[in-house]
Amino acid sequence: MTEQRPIAVLGGGSFGTAVANLLAGNGHQVRQWMRDPEQAEAIRVNRENPRYLKGIKILPQVTPVTDLQEALDACELCFVALPSSALRTVLASHAERLRGKMLVSLTKGIEAHTFKLMSQILEEIAPQARIGVLSGPNLAREIAEHALTATVVASEDEDLCRQVQAALHGRTFRVYASADRFGVELGGALKNVYAIIAGMAVAMDMGENTKSMLITRALAEMTRFAVNQGANPMTFLGLAGVGDLIVTCSSPKSRNYQVGFALGQGLSLDEAVSRLGEVAEGVNTLKVLKAKAQEVGVYMPLVAGLHAILFEGRTLEQVIGLLMRGEPKTDVDFISTSGFN
Repeated sequence: MTEQRPIAVLGGGSFGTAVANLLAGNGHQVRQWMRDPEQAEAIRVNRENPRYLKGIKILPQVTPVTDLQEALDACELCFVALPSSALRTVLASHAERLRGKMLVSLTKGIEAHTFKLMSQILEEIAPQARIGVLSGPNLAREIAEHALTATVVASEDEDLCRQVQAALHGRTFRVYASADRFGVELGGALKNVYAIIAGMAVAMDMGENTKSMLITRALAEMTRFAVNQGANPMTFLGLAGVGDLIVTCSSPKSRNYQVGFALGQGLSLDEAVSRLGEVAEGVNTLKVLKAKAQEVGVYMPLVAGLHAILFEGRTLEQVIGLLMRGEPKTDVDFISTSGFN
């Protein structure tokens, strides 16, 4: 990558737009690709993305485009912020153009039926590309408003990590690096499920002790699953694990929290998602995670409980009651004490 070459951001949602603006603020020319010509025109004319980041002025260095081929051909570094359900479909026909490029996934989701993370799909589509992921406690509006924020770029490719750090790191946005791409990305996907539960608990006026219990047991549960799948448990003590879990489970700005809050107010799942107006990855992730946990035999009572609420007619009170009546387990059961003496 050279400073003169533009950087691509694929996706016109809130996080993609926030990252595009962040790159532009660091002096980079950005090509932001989106499907919707009307959305692109609104950004071009009014310098605002009214659907996803209303009130945030988009810098002139961000050029909205609707020609994906043009965006890919112009850029070597590409941030992929497409919904998990669309990523494969959108990029599969452009596999040859992705050869040798740096592809950094911003999407926190899991593909249905294959249980593949987004970077694994990118790897499958473009085996000659250089792959990384970006994850952490990164609420899009706060990034766009320049609230102090930290994130993790993860890849086995150290040079890719350095280039992403150089492109994004700035006065209000700090970028750490990790070699555990799988663990970082899995943490970003799994926490969305628990944010739905947390939003429900707040809407139903459950206590602070209850919310704390839900978050910490969620951390134990998601880490137990991740370790079963081969991730490093220590990754979950960092920004992409507990950091992302805390912000997603405690902030009304979180999309998945908002869906849970609406459910706690008595709305149906369809009504809650419709009110949100954009993708809440946790709903899709819940279905595939429940099936995978059963398949590999990992104990995930919160995942099973939320699935029962959304798809089996149970209530949050019933699920928490079952959790409280269950046999007490070890508090932290995913880290060996050997080596810590």
